[in-house]
Amino acid sequence: MELFLAVLFFAFSTTITPGPNNVMIMSSGVNYGVRASMPHFLGICIGFPIMVLLVGLGFGVVFERYPNLHQLIKVIGVAYLIWLAWHIASAATKAIQAGHKKAFTFWQAVLFQWVNGKAWMMASGAVAAYTTVTGNQLMEVLLISLAFLLMAFPCVGAWLLFGKLLKRLLTKPLLQRSFNIAMGLVLVASIIPVLLDLWHYYFAPAL
Repeated sequence: MELFLAVLFFAFSTTITPGPNNVMIMSSGVNYGVRASMPHFLGICIGFPIMVLLVGLGFGVVFERYPNLHQLIKVIGVAYLIWLAWHIASAATKAIQAGHKKAFTFWQAVLFQWVNGKAWMMASGAVAAYTTVTGNQLMEVLLISLAFLLMAFPCVGAWLLFGKLLKRLLTKPLLQRSFNIAMGLVLVASIIPVLLDLWHYYFAPAL
């Protein structure tokens, strides 16, 4: 029970803080509203715990054996996040209101977890910190995944609702455009730790 409470606190602190998922769901709330963003919301809340479960059940062993594969996924993820940041920053408010662009689907949000650098850090960090050599690893991984599932709905939901509240304030196209540009920049800023990790992996040994 004490371990589960510790994991819950860890899940809360890492899920509520800014990151690609939260920035994107807030932007979706502003640009598309809560109802249209629900598939995106559910994809995050369900997709990330599934990722934690798979990493905990041995998916991470593959990357320990083939570290270049993990780094390749990170590179693809960074490129994809930069593209998303541009997509958010350059979104035309009139096009959004006319329905020319759509929010993330459920499966897009689920698959996005696997190219999300922060998601990898959270999943691998939780599994490394809260599983034991002598314990029942399957049960421990299930509890960790459950903790993230329980925390995802209120934490990610808070960002989505915050986006809805902001939408009422961002009534002018200029304000909404400024918000989109700011969120694009925040999204780029959120991948700086991953960029630093890639830098150390590829270039630091050569220095």
